[in-house]
Amino acid sequence: MREGEVCDKLGLVCRGVFRYYIDHEDEDKTYNFAREGDFICNYESLIKQMPSPKNIQAIEACVVRVITKKDLQVFYKHVKEGNLFGRIHIENVYAETIRQLISHYTESPEHRYLNFLKNYPGLSQRIPQYYIASYVGVKPQSLSRIRKRLATKVLY
Repeated sequence: MREGEVCDKLGLVCRGVFRYYIDHEDEDKTYNFAREGDFICNYESLIKQMPSPKNIQAIEACVVRVITKKDLQVFYKHVKEGNLFGRIHIENVYAETIRQLISHYTESPEHRYLNFLKNYPGLSQRIPQYYIASYVGVKPQSLSRIRKRLATKVLY
């Protein structure tokens, strides 16, 4: 999904990793990741059917199962508990978005990195470090210092 496109599909990641990012002042800023078992979508664009201000990029070879917005509406209407499933999912997306927003205002970069490791176990080996640095809100050099500090703490 590229900035300016209108999202009309929801995907389920079966294999691979994606990153969500915005292009701000000629620098892309990663704000989320999706991996196996996660749904992937630009919800703002899908719900309002407006051009996306965001991008979604595969950073590994991926397999994704996709449903169109039209078929998703049929699912909600005709599948028992389909609407409940959709509501609970979007409530979780909302809660996670608020958690991340508050984290960027209240937690140190080191704490945000530790949260990344906790919330995305195993991804630090699959994602380029500069994407992780962007997600944490620091430059790659600062992330290297954070990782070195944490490694030193573990040793002692």
